[in-house]
This record gives sequence, structure tokens and C-alpha cells, in this order.
Amino acid sequence: MRGSSNVMKVVAIGGGTGLSSLLRGLKRFDDLSICAVVTITDEGGSSGILREEMGIPPPGDLRNNIIALAEDESILSKLLSFRFEKNSSLKGHNLGNLILVALTKIIGNFPEAVKELSKILAIRGEVLPVTDRLVRLVAKMEDGSTLVGETNIARSKSRIVELSLSKDVDALPEVLNAIGKADGIVLGPGSLYTSVISNLLVRGVPEAIRSNEDAVKIYVSNIMTQPGETTGYTLSDHVREITKYLGAKVDYVIANTQSVPRDILERYAEQDAEQVKLDIENVDVPVFAEPLIQMVIDDRDNLEKPRHDPLRLGSMIRRLLEWGKSKV
Repeated sequence: MRGSSNVMKVVAIGGGTGLSSLLRGLKRFDDLSICAVVTITDEGGSSGILREEMGIPPPGDLRNNIIALAEDESILSKLLSFRFEKNSSLKGHNLGNLILVALTKIIGNFPEAVKELSKILAIRGEVLPVTDRLVRLVAKMEDGSTLVGETNIARSKSRIVELSLSKDVDALPEVLNAIGKADGIVLGPGSLYTSVISNLLVRGVPEAIRSNEDAVKIYVSNIMTQPGETTGYTLSDHVREITKYLGAKVDYVIANTQSVPRDILERYAEQDAEQVKLDIENVDVPVFAEPLIQMVIDDRDNLEKPRHDPLRLGSMIRRLLEWGKSKV
């Protein structure tokens, strides 16, 4: 670990609800300087519509993670999370997404619009899109088909054999700079391919992670598998894919040992999903496994779902970073 400062620089890489849960835990520690690097391949819902109509990267994941790092998730944060009703002409759109679009048009630059919204909420850290280019995911599937677009990939029941981008794009210089200066780099939690690995496909990102030999590199495994995308995947399967696309091993893996309630498991089973099995003996890097679940109501479908407990996960990462720092 570099430097003598008591503040450790952490780069968290991912997207979706997993990354926002992690950030809510990390921001509680004053000795952590946080930078979130967020995927821009989302094509669903409001983000997907705005991406197509306005020609900007999808704003939803960035908005979620800006809110997660807000010092005080107050009425302003709730305002940015407001979603218009189905009977409105703006049905399905999120006010925060629309504000990011407006800021982009005013400023003329999407990453700068993200920075401006971050300033408005006085966030505890920095949120960066991994790139400012419009790009789509492309997946070669086990059944021989090739699917284009995150939505199509997520809907498929076939396994992903190879994931790539529709074109080569460069990471933002600020992203590469943050990775290069980081004391700790955290991958996940989040959808293995569409939230985490999607970032590793952007030119410069895996190279920057590998080049920072001093940084403690951590992968946070998912609690549940995802239909199609990771059906039947064990812990070692997740770690294997991270290693493949990163081009190197992480230093540590974090996994959850807490059981999901039976009624919740039965509901997931109907969608061909299950709790990730911990075949720790097949993982060739140290695995730190603890109870990490918090049950929450998902506001998109009003169903109770298992998520990573922000404080438990943040505390565990904080301990691993400090431990890694003491070993150097």
C-alpha cells in the first residue's frame, strides 16, 4: 500500500443495486476516499429510453450511486429517485435521470453533468462513468447464438461463453487515474457480466488494475444466481470469470454465509435462480465468508429480496484493506 496518509483510496467498480449497497457502507468510514466507477451498458427502463432518444450514456446506475454517496439521503435524494406514475406522459421515467439528461444538454458533456449532480448532493466521494461513449454488450451464448444488448442478454436462458463490446472504447482518463492511485480496488457486488465484467471490457481498465500492484484487489460475490446469466454458477464459477476478464487473480474474495429464508428461495426457484453455493475449496485465492444479508423491499416490484448489508460489507472491506496495508 502506498503513502503514509491515514486515508485509503478505494475504487469500487460495478453497477446496479449491488454497487450502491457497497457505497452506502463505505461512506461511513472517514478514513476512506471513495471513487465509484459505473458501467454504462444498461438498456432497460427509463435509462434505455433516454439512451436511445437523447444519445447519451444511460443515467440510471450513475444516479443511484450518486444518491448512495450523498452525505444525507434527505428529501433532495428522494426527489431524484422519484419515478413518474404509469398514467403520466413521463411514465416510467425517473426525475434524477431527466435531470442528468438536462445537465448534459446544458453543459454539453455527460461526465461533467455527473460531476455537477454530485456537487448538488455534496456526495462523500466521486462517481464516474467508466466511459463517455455509447456502446452495447455483445454475448456469444452456449447455444451458438450471438445476442446484442444487455436486455437481450439478461433475458436469455443460455449461458454466456464470451462477452464483448459492440466497439472498442477507451476508459475516461479520470477512471484510469483513480485506479492507478488506489489503495484498494473492489469489484462487485452486482450482476456478474452486465454490471461488473462490462467495466473490464473497456479499454484500459483491466490493464490499469493489473498495473497497480500495490492495491488490494477484492471481489465481492453475489448472494443469488441470476436466471440465464449465471444459472447454476457456484462461487468458484464467479471467481473464474472475474479472473478471465481481468487477466489476473484478485487478492481476496468476499462471500456470504447467511441463508436466505425458505419462502424467498422458493420464489427465486420459480425464476430458475438459487443462492450461490460456496465451493470455497475450488477457489485458489483467500475467501472471507461471513453473514452479510439484509432483506429489503425492492421498490420496482415491491418484493422482499436479499441484498448485501451495507454496514457489514463496508466493515469487512475496511478490515481487509487495513490488513493488506499492514502486510506491505
